Amino acid sequence: MALLMVLSGTARAASPEAQRISQAMKAIWDSPDAPLSIEPIIIEGEYALAGWTQLARGGRALLLNRHGEWNVHMCGGDGLNDVETLTMAGMSAQAAERLVKKTSEAEAKLPAEITAKFATFGDNMMVDHNHHPD
Repeated sequence: MALLMVLSGTARAASPEAQRISQAMKAIWDSPDAPLSIEPIIIEGEYALAGWTQLARGGRALLLNRHGEWNVHMCGGDGLNDVETLTMAGMSAQAAERLVKKTSEAEAKLPAEITAKFATFGDNMMVDHNHHPD
């Protein structure tokens, strides 16, 4: 099953890295009775910010690529799409600014009912989830 991302109103296959991020998150939280939907996935260097929804809730995940493996570093709501938060998480200010800008642009193309769910997570929390799929 190919993962598709919607950008500029047209569907296109997601990058291999975005597919790896989606797979890493789904390995942790996806279940048949509560499927995890992940979009958008924006990558900036060794960091990525992914919006997700699951049933009536949603949020954002900040991932960090360590030794070629994407790991969930933080989870949060609207606060994760903030330059100051991302710099406190370890990103350079310039990279954080680019990530926030790209994420905001991608989220603006999503339906409002999807992006509204991103705020339901609440406060940011460190996860640093080092998941190793079997």
